[in-house]
Amino acid sequence: MVLIRWHGHACFEIVTSKGTVIVIDPHDGYSLGLKPPQVQADIVLITHEHFDHNAYAVVAKPSAQVLTMFVGEKSIDDVYVKGVEAYHDREKGKRRGRVSLYKVVVDSIALVHLGDLGHELDEKYSKYLGGIDVLMVPVGGTYTIDHKSAWSVIGVLKPRTVIPMHYWVKGLNLPLRPVEDFLSLKPADWEYRRVESNQLSIDVNSISNKVVFILTPP
Repeated sequence: MVLIRWHGHACFEIVTSKGTVIVIDPHDGYSLGLKPPQVQADIVLITHEHFDHNAYAVVAKPSAQVLTMFVGEKSIDDVYVKGVEAYHDREKGKRRGRVSLYKVVVDSIALVHLGDLGHELDEKYSKYLGGIDVLMVPVGGTYTIDHKSAWSVIGVLKPRTVIPMHYWVKGLNLPLRPVEDFLSLKPADWEYRRVESNQLSIDVNSISNKVVFILTPP
């Protein structure tokens, strides 16, 4: 069983069955008007060096391994990490720079976090990232792809399950769109489920197909 816990914005905590804690794109909370993440990570993955994604000191154990804008493949304990280069804008990084898309495989479950992806993806990214059980995709626009482009990316990557992120929630001081914009464009063959907490437990044998999980902000 793998635990996925959303700490708001683009910050996710993943806990493996062995207890290894991975945190992706930590923020400090206060700078965004959100609660600070309350977690101690063994592994921290940072997709890019913007203040709302790189507050590793807030979450990292003294012994933690921190990977920043990592591109390549690496195994750490029971965790496999693959970083794939992409961009924060539609101009190959000329405006906002580069980002790393992270694929994390734990307990035979493949999770992909798209960070502040700023452009739609073509089929080469589907090849780079391979099969995806859970996709964490930005949908709020302004600094990332918007709700329309998010569905285009989902169509290319073909994940089994989607968790939207990086959208406006109560208290957030960034001008992002709400998740309802994303849900309004949901294809007929997808469904969505609202989770009454900020966490979701998944097992490799019981992963839903074509389901969007809306986690409750912490």
